[in-house]
Amino acid sequence: MTPRQAAAENGLVDSFGRRVTYVRLSVTDRCDLRCRYCMAETMQFLPRSEILTFEEIVALADIFIERGVRRIRLTGGEPLVRRGIDALVAALGVRIGDGLDELTLTTNGTQLARFAEPLRRAGVRRVNVSLDSRDPARFRYITRRGDLDKVLGGIEAAAAAGLAVKINMVALRGLNEDEIEPMLRWCAARGHDLTLIETMPLGEVEEDRSDHYLPLDVIRDRLERRFALTPSLRRTGGPARYYEVGGTGIRLGLITPLTGNFCEGCNRIRVAATGTVYGCLGHDQKVELRDLLRAGGRGAVDEALDRLLAGKPRGHAFDIAAARPAVPRHMSVTGG
Repeated sequence: MTPRQAAAENGLVDSFGRRVTYVRLSVTDRCDLRCRYCMAETMQFLPRSEILTFEEIVALADIFIERGVRRIRLTGGEPLVRRGIDALVAALGVRIGDGLDELTLTTNGTQLARFAEPLRRAGVRRVNVSLDSRDPARFRYITRRGDLDKVLGGIEAAAAAGLAVKINMVALRGLNEDEIEPMLRWCAARGHDLTLIETMPLGEVEEDRSDHYLPLDVIRDRLERRFALTPSLRRTGGPARYYEVGGTGIRLGLITPLTGNFCEGCNRIRVAATGTVYGCLGHDQKVELRDLLRAGGRGAVDEALDRLLAGKPRGHAFDIAAARPAVPRHMSVTGG
């Protein structure tokens, strides 16, 4: 048995028997948008010294791979705003086929036109692009500053480069509810899968998220009057449950942290750009790996990961009507 095989045998397994094979890895807490449901308009970002270097990210990725992780998704903030990100993707891409099955990325699309080709060359084969509206004025309102044309251009560039594109759309009552069916038709015409997401109570924002909370069971019922939705067996390692959309060749995914808890089969952990690793999106249970990595203590890193997995919660307990968010940190600092 090789050292890598032995490490994989000592995989990342929590106290409920769930094996972690998927890591969402943030490379920055910064973002060039300020989406209303995600971030405050004025954010205090971290100094560079507190962020993992690319070398540290690669070293941490290697530890995860040796412990049985098969998929890594790069996130942020917005990962493509970090200078030199193409070099990091290339360094991680060489692990594909050598322990890593897949390297993917979630992006807001603003920088995607510039990076689509380098991502493809590095071994990325699919990207998730956040797109909550195709109306320019509404898009700018939701993102507080976004240029829709840049995002649409990025999506076109990604498709032209041969990347499979999945659109992520947060369903927001009173903001984009009327665009969900048209978005599904738009995606179908272009061959992009669509995933709808319920807004999550993470971090303080200026607005009351409950004002725009839209349960996806309601949306699914509406869409089923217009489309033939057949439950799909497809799994991508994430929390979405998929439906084949009859006659279109695409899939509709639903991520329902509030109306349909998906934690039973959780196979992932999240790494913040600081090297903080969270066992659950909805809890503050965590371990800090940055200083351990900088001290060169591989054994200490493994011990910390084992401690994290031993305490990984069974699931989150989101409540959109609660007076305070489930956790104070914003999604942008939690690994996407």
